[in-house]
Amino acid sequence: AIMWRAVAVASAPARALFRAPRRSAVSVAVSPPAALADERVETRVVGLGPGQPVTLRAVAADERGCLFQSCAHYRADGRGELHLGTDASHGGDYTGVEPMGLFWSLAPAGMERPYQRLVPRSTGTPMKVEMLVHQGHSQPGAFPGPVVAKAEVERWFTAPGVRRIRLKEGSVRGSLFLPPGGGPFPGVIDMYGDEGGLIEFRSSLLATRGFAALSLPYFDFEDLPKVMKEFQLEYFEEAARFLQRHPKVKGPGVGVIGTGKGAELALSMITFLPEVVAAVCISGCSSNTVADLHYGEMTLPGLRFDMNKVSVSDAGVFDIFEALDDPTNPANSPCTIPIEKAEGHFLLVVGEDDRMWKSSLYAELAIGRLRQHGKENFELLSYPGAGHRIDPPSTPFCQVAMDRVLGVPVLGGGEGKAHAHAQEHSWGKIQEFLHLHLG
Repeated sequence: AIMWRAVAVASAPARALFRAPRRSAVSVAVSPPAALADERVETRVVGLGPGQPVTLRAVAADERGCLFQSCAHYRADGRGELHLGTDASHGGDYTGVEPMGLFWSLAPAGMERPYQRLVPRSTGTPMKVEMLVHQGHSQPGAFPGPVVAKAEVERWFTAPGVRRIRLKEGSVRGSLFLPPGGGPFPGVIDMYGDEGGLIEFRSSLLATRGFAALSLPYFDFEDLPKVMKEFQLEYFEEAARFLQRHPKVKGPGVGVIGTGKGAELALSMITFLPEVVAAVCISGCSSNTVADLHYGEMTLPGLRFDMNKVSVSDAGVFDIFEALDDPTNPANSPCTIPIEKAEGHFLLVVGEDDRMWKSSLYAELAIGRLRQHGKENFELLSYPGAGHRIDPPSTPFCQVAMDRVLGVPVLGGGEGKAHAHAQEHSWGKIQEFLHLHLG
């Protein structure tokens, strides 16, 4: 075998004389190859022919092994190069100049169950994304051309030195994420919506950005209630007091960020709890919904959903946009959260194409109520074309998602590109707002 290898090496120069001149190998580089999930990366391809058509694909798997993918059509420039920061996609899952398009357009692959979200369940390990360059233009779902280059990228949800502490403090459950260093840090409680359970990736990113962030589940986790039947505000008060008194947390007050039902709970917390001085409400309602909320002797009844007002598309997608009881109906006024009592500051974030419910209208009602009482303690970020769940940047856009409670696909609304831009813009504004009011 050694002799054959020697012969092969000796004859290589002779063979090279007869070979056609070869272009330099195609390569794709993503920099940095390991980055935080809310950071942009630069993707470049070199070594292509001038004007060569290629399809760029991203492939990732979630913790359960479900595959997600995206693709876009590009043409190399006159030097045979491609830069996603300046070159436009001409087709595939998005068009135009979208440096992070392959990340935010990741969707379940053809053989997977549709309508699943790519949401990290563990924040300690990175999401690995393979970037592939294929010859020619292949349509989404079609079999792509041969691979000419590939690279792997890591998307981290936590920075080195961030500590994650699992909580069982009194009745409070969840995870506290602390930034590296001595602190003290501004403290923020982070809550999601009616999917329940413990969702940590936004909290870990907030800790990476310098906040002591408490990821707070409020049902369907450990010994918390299994379903959203009724809530005691005392649970959220205990969480706020725990965070406020933590030695690593700056005082005197803490903030809260919530999406959907979590946003509405954030409104109630800043209204009734003096510990809470800043609330970021993403796609929330200005009234209490679904489950009654008790606090001492007081009860805010929940607006109900009328399932007769749900429409179902031919594809079996549920549109619940009209289903929530009308908060402007005088009969529903007991459900209204009296936010004018709040001493703190509000940041209302809405997607104007939210189809889960009328979050733009609810933000208007909230602002009207504050102004009626002579208050200007709010900011509004309203995004045309954005849907319901506005997450940190590059979180894959999901227009329709399986609803955990109903067990059916529900329309969340929005258009990919507009939604992605809303996520990127709002994330910076949310951090500015929290720093401004929490120090």
